[in-house]
Amino acid sequence: MIKNTSYTLEEAKRKLEGYCSYQDRCHKEVDRKLAQMNLIPLIKEEIILHLMKYDFLNEERFAKSFARGKFNIKRWGKVRIIRELKFREISEYNIQIALKEISSDNYIHTFNILSEKKCLTIRESNIYKKRKKLADYLLYRGWESDLVYTRVRELIS
Repeated sequence: MIKNTSYTLEEAKRKLEGYCSYQDRCHKEVDRKLAQMNLIPLIKEEIILHLMKYDFLNEERFAKSFARGKFNIKRWGKVRIIRELKFREISEYNIQIALKEISSDNYIHTFNILSEKKCLTIRESNIYKKRKKLADYLLYRGWESDLVYTRVRELIS
């Protein structure tokens, strides 16, 4: 059931301020929320400008926190993080800034630990199938293919 609620400009601003305060949002998420509210384009534009002016909506901050969070919590590689940020229509400039949030040493360390743990859980006697399972897992999580295949050969020989 769709609610057919109408909002005043101030009510809509407050609602979107709360939405953006709860967690960092990208422009695409805010646009989707505004579309659900059935507002006219002029009002949508004014609300977005208001959110940007008062720093509720900041694409660079969103990209940085997204990259940090997905790497630290979900153990995603840079390929997957880039793909997801592009899907959210984040600019190339902000994507590059976001990737700087991940230190090279920490990136390699995390990759090595993740690959070792996964290798230990794969119950496969055929060496080629085991390699494929490990490689598929790491590639799906967005790790670079050159890193993946080198590591798979190191772990499974």
